[in-house]
Amino acid sequence: MRFNPNVLDCAAAPIAEAWSWVDNRDSDGLIDMCQAVPAHLPPQSLRDYLGEAIRAGQGATYTDIRGIEPLRAALAANISERYRGAASAEDILITAGCNQAFCSVIDTLCEAGDEVILPLPCYFNHQMWLTARGVIPRYLSFNAQTAIPDPDEARGLIGPRTRAILLVTPNNPSGAIYPPEVIAAFYAVAREHGIALILDETYRDFIAIDDLPHGLFGEPDWRETLVHLYSFSKVFSLTGFRTGAVAAGQPLLEQLQKIQDCTAICAPHAGQLAALYGLENLHDWKVEKADELAQRALAIQSAFAHPDLQYRLISAGAYFAYVEHPFDIPARDVVRRLIEEQELVSLPGSYFGPEQERFVRLAFANVHERRFDDVVTRLLATQ
Repeated sequence: MRFNPNVLDCAAAPIAEAWSWVDNRDSDGLIDMCQAVPAHLPPQSLRDYLGEAIRAGQGATYTDIRGIEPLRAALAANISERYRGAASAEDILITAGCNQAFCSVIDTLCEAGDEVILPLPCYFNHQMWLTARGVIPRYLSFNAQTAIPDPDEARGLIGPRTRAILLVTPNNPSGAIYPPEVIAAFYAVAREHGIALILDETYRDFIAIDDLPHGLFGEPDWRETLVHLYSFSKVFSLTGFRTGAVAAGQPLLEQLQKIQDCTAICAPHAGQLAALYGLENLHDWKVEKADELAQRALAIQSAFAHPDLQYRLISAGAYFAYVEHPFDIPARDVVRRLIEEQELVSLPGSYFGPEQERFVRLAFANVHERRFDDVVTRLLATQ
């Protein structure tokens, strides 16, 4: 057989490779800071509801390509309230997770040879899909002091084949939360040049509930520029149910439906039911879990303030901390050493784009803060 050269050029799945370096996955001393997964199951009330619904025969059929109307309406209402703007069910298409949302949007906007602008460091699955599709990433440089990208730099990268600017906030892998004024500036650049601003907000529920992530949904013409990606996986602990969403204007959604019909037909019905239950019933549970994650981010910042630690914490938020290591060796070698000598599993910065060899990502969502001092002790032992 012959294989698509774009797929051959695509990096291997990073998390699987990192775990291949672990000799004993059942070790009691292992600290897993590799993959972004919730530390808890969905609440019992959701599990009970879903069990009853499935026993009653719900969730076994296809849904409309765009997803079930009650979920689209509930998410639109949630967006309108959270962002103090305006969205309707017609603006929503439910997908099989946020990764599928991104892949389908790229397939709708881009052909091989087109370009997408994205900041470093970047989420590895985004980079992998662009490579597999022959879409050229144009990288914004990484500010290792603030972890916030520069909209003016993006303006200078736009060319005749630029189709979109892509932002992830709160960011994976850095954990940085982009300020509303920075997001607004990127939106202005995209609108000025007639390209899309793809805004992946998988982790937006881990921003304080009273803080406005951005005001773009309040713009009267947001549908002409903004493409909002969302996931129910982290907020309601539904990673295995594969349920995400796109909010965008009708012209894009009408074309995206073609991709959806060919790849997933529709998002998993049971996952849609679970997501709807979460939106309608789990606000207080969501806020409680978000508060726990916010305290965890503060705790890891405090732990990294150790005076003898040469690893430098650049940013921390949502599920992630991005760390500069002190060695003149590739990041993969640093991570392998941490695994082999200290049983601390993380991901090398080299998985997150070029010029990231100095960095390591720590996913702290499933590690209790009482273990952060132990994490620092293990880092100290490798200095």
